[in-house]
Amino acid sequence: MIIPVRYVTMNWMISAVILTHNNEDSIGRTLASVSWCDERIVMDDMSTDTTVDIAKKHGAVVYKRDLLDDFAAQRNVALAKTKGEWVLFVDSDEVIPSELAREIQSAMTDTHSTIAGYFCKRTDVMWGRELRHGETTHVMLLRLAKKNAGVWRGRIHEIWDIQGKTEIFHTPILHFPHPNVAQFLSEINRYSTIRARQLHEKGIRTNLFEIIAYPVGKFFLNYVWRLGILDGMPGAASAILMSFHSFLVRAKLWIKV
Repeated sequence: MIIPVRYVTMNWMISAVILTHNNEDSIGRTLASVSWCDERIVMDDMSTDTTVDIAKKHGAVVYKRDLLDDFAAQRNVALAKTKGEWVLFVDSDEVIPSELAREIQSAMTDTHSTIAGYFCKRTDVMWGRELRHGETTHVMLLRLAKKNAGVWRGRIHEIWDIQGKTEIFHTPILHFPHPNVAQFLSEINRYSTIRARQLHEKGIRTNLFEIIAYPVGKFFLNYVWRLGILDGMPGAASAILMSFHSFLVRAKLWIKV
């Protein structure tokens, strides 16, 4: 059961923040999984489908703002609008399972805690299969923190840069990325462009050897060394497409995006 209920009385108000862009197929499920939060904010990147309508029907407060290819800025704007002492960031293709909700609620009852933030593991579920190997099993994301503990940094692959002690929750977030290959390729094209621009702005350059060798090495790492081969076809597709993402980033960087 992925829709949690309120199990304990929290001593702190918690706000959930979700960034969206044309996520009508998944936003309802995501919002339902954080129904136990005191406040739910959706920061929408000018969606043209029914994402906003669905979010409002689920009781979320919706703000519309052009992303402008800067995820950290979008998150910081949303962070400033929250009312909770604690803020939980959830992506629009993610679900907070009930076990993780209980862990969060339990942590929020400790009024004497010196912890400033919590990392979450994440498990990918692709095309109906949970990936237990490969790159995604090594993901660790800072998603819950005190509102004033820090800010988000980075146009893409952004991180929440906070000050203070952190801990790790045991139960992972469930991630349902790329419902089909076409969307996977579309997102890879978009995100690789943003990443290439970010690297170019930092003065980072590439060469022909890196353009070829890096994606090949990444595929070997994820599919063979990290045993992505054991995840069947979804594991193979994930390893290939993530390597293709690495290729596109460096190719676009080579031609200056």
